[in-house]
Amino acid sequence: MISFIRIDDRMIHGQTVTRWSLEYPCDGLIAVNDAAASDPILKQAYKSASDKKTFVWTLDHFKDVQQRVLDSKDRYFLITKNPQDMKKILVDMGFKPGMDRVIVGPCNDRPNATKLGNNQSITQEEAQALEDIANAGYTVEFALLKEKSIGEWPKFRGQFGF
Repeated sequence: MISFIRIDDRMIHGQTVTRWSLEYPCDGLIAVNDAAASDPILKQAYKSASDKKTFVWTLDHFKDVQQRVLDSKDRYFLITKNPQDMKKILVDMGFKPGMDRVIVGPCNDRPNATKLGNNQSITQEEAQALEDIANAGYTVEFALLKEKSIGEWPKFRGQFGF
């Protein structure tokens, strides 16, 4: 089962595991990112970043095992590195995790990105993915930590022409 959904450009790090697991208990982490899952060194680095059971999968592998994830008694965080991958899972694949809140964590400042808050900047392409996720019935919230939320998607969507 999924206990928490997060988009975080660092995917797995102490803040995700330690702080958010106090709010949303979990037994393990599922990070979905084609580049990380295809790079043995990067994959091992992510797996060793936590003492919890950790999986780093491609989108195709996640699609193949999504029902097993839902049927599991274990509680997992579902994490993607970017909004486009989360959109592929929640919208394109039609994955129904049993919860409707997606937390957007760190998104580094970069060229062509609009700064929404501290370490939370998104591009037009990422905004489109978040719009699609929201239109599929999910609440998208920007929060590095639970108590540091800067707001939900409707507060920001006008900056991207929606």
